[in-house]
Amino acid sequence: MKTPRHLTLAAAAFVFATVVPPMHAAAMERPNFVFIMADDLGWADVAFNGGNAPTPHLDRLAREGVRLTQHYSAPVCSPTRAALMTGRCWSRFGVTNPQNNRALPWDTVTLPRALKSLGYATCLTGKWHLGSRPEEGPNKFGFDHSYGSLAGGVGPWDHRYKEGEFSHTWHRNGQLLGEKGHVTDLIAQEAIAWLGRQNGNTPFFLYVPFTAVHLPVKEPAEWVQRVPAGITAEIARQYAASIMHLDDAVGRIVAALEQNGQRERTLLVFTSDNGGSWAENETQPYPKDNYPTGRLTGNNRPLRGQKGNLYEGGIRVPTVVSWPGVLPAAAATAPCQITDWMPTLCGIAGYNPDKNLKWDGTNIWPGITGRGAVAARTLYWAGPGFQARALREGDWKLIVSGKPSQEKFELFDLGRDPNEKQDLAVQMPGRVTAMKARLAEVARADRDAEVRE
Repeated sequence: MKTPRHLTLAAAAFVFATVVPPMHAAAMERPNFVFIMADDLGWADVAFNGGNAPTPHLDRLAREGVRLTQHYSAPVCSPTRAALMTGRCWSRFGVTNPQNNRALPWDTVTLPRALKSLGYATCLTGKWHLGSRPEEGPNKFGFDHSYGSLAGGVGPWDHRYKEGEFSHTWHRNGQLLGEKGHVTDLIAQEAIAWLGRQNGNTPFFLYVPFTAVHLPVKEPAEWVQRVPAGITAEIARQYAASIMHLDDAVGRIVAALEQNGQRERTLLVFTSDNGGSWAENETQPYPKDNYPTGRLTGNNRPLRGQKGNLYEGGIRVPTVVSWPGVLPAAAATAPCQITDWMPTLCGIAGYNPDKNLKWDGTNIWPGITGRGAVAARTLYWAGPGFQARALREGDWKLIVSGKPSQEKFELFDLGRDPNEKQDLAVQMPGRVTAMKARLAEVARADRDAEVRE
């Protein structure tokens, strides 16, 4: 009998309860965690959200697992990564832009550090971008093994990041090195090799932040040839090939889990660090032969906006949670955020912090499983350079942008207008005033955040 694609809350709760007893770390084995993050993948870049590039492996995860239909990231990359590692809003650390300087205080209790304290093996293979010097890399913040780019998105074949101090960024465990091959394949191969070295007695946390589909894009000919014939423009074919290549890499990691007998004990999350981007090639600091000419556009339709701004297209990203035999096929519609993953994974594993970690996120496991609801709460975003902020309460979203003396306020009812076509700020001044006050209250913790060493 095929599991229904969408379950009512009650039905989901029944299915989950018949598969797994109430989750207490002392009562069951600690599961493995695999967290896969795409880079600049737009809402509709995946086929399960209407994209025109085939993504069969991601589609299967979405079809058989739980789709989080209102999962939010930060609007750009380093902030999202800081939030995942800490369970806190990126702005609490002054991180609002992509950055090469160290993002977190040395003594931060990160997600891998918390899990290591419970006996987890930890690995990052892919893009770090929370400190681009070797002495500030993942191994200094809780990862046993790390590989990939210390900095941001790199050239797909030369693995270089722009130009200057941080150009040579490819490393293994903090040792810079040169490698041959396409970046998507290298990241997946390292993840698969590491999985093969894990024994069944030690739980693990594998974090795989791919650089696809971040610029520059230049795909192997074999992947461009697989792009559907209906996609004709050169840049569109390269972009579709990058999505398909990423999808295949995810499929290879899932296959490795299955072949190693690890899949049934593994909770897998797939998401993106922000919405899709666009760029004119002449503005990019990469050699022009590294990627096709013309404009590259991530597909965020029908959402408004793109990477870098606080409209839905910049921060609402395709997200799937998969755990065979535990999570039934369903769609979880409650708003959630990248800050929620540290509290959630720590909660599943049974981690109890010995001090207040000041999490902005919350444990969303009851909402994912259908065994309960996530409590109503406020979601908060700080945009690049603090030039914009946003607040969501229920279906209401307020965006504040511009200088204090020239602030612009936009108010949207996402329940009725998910694509943010109608600004209600003028019609509803009372709600704007109330949400402005709440925004100021939540943002105060940015100013009160601890000072980096």
